[in-house]
Amino acid sequence: MTQSETSDTIIIKKYANRRLYDTSASRYVTLDHLRELVKEGKNFKVQDAKSGEDLTRGVLAQIIFEEESKGETLLPVEFLRQLISFYGDSMQTMVPGYLRLSMDNFSSQQAELREKMAGAIGSPAASMALIEEQTRRNMAMFEQAMKMFTPGLTSAAGRGDQPSDLSKGDVDALRAELDAMRKRLDRLSGEG
Repeated sequence: MTQSETSDTIIIKKYANRRLYDTSASRYVTLDHLRELVKEGKNFKVQDAKSGEDLTRGVLAQIIFEEESKGETLLPVEFLRQLISFYGDSMQTMVPGYLRLSMDNFSSQQAELREKMAGAIGSPAASMALIEEQTRRNMAMFEQAMKMFTPGLTSAAGRGDQPSDLSKGDVDALRAELDAMRKRLDRLSGEG
């Protein structure tokens, strides 16, 4: 069992008829129930009832797809396109670790913002300033992330320009940056 699969992990069995069975509650459940478990911070694992194969990733992706199709858009189209472009790319192995670290950072910033908002409840101007500050920080973080994965393309994509040619020095600098990032990710994943 991995670190995330503790004895507190709820096992959800998925049957051939697509029904989901929560073994901890001894009842059939829906994707909405699993979405609520995620929001409550409860860990679960979805397994094929017959083979025991881990289906968690696909079910979580299905929950995201359903939320997006309801109009609860969270993922910008450009982000989805860039994410899809990494499948089969040499950078593919680095993306999950980077996204996990980025989301951890984003979550901790959101917790900090909520604390500040609780203190600024009486002042709408202070609340709006906090939201604007957090939005700027988050956008800067995501822009930096996208620039790291698509150097030269990200800044041009927003303007419709063609990316400029990179010099040998630029390519060498990017390679050095990638190597340093890989080492940091390796160190971080070794600690986790």
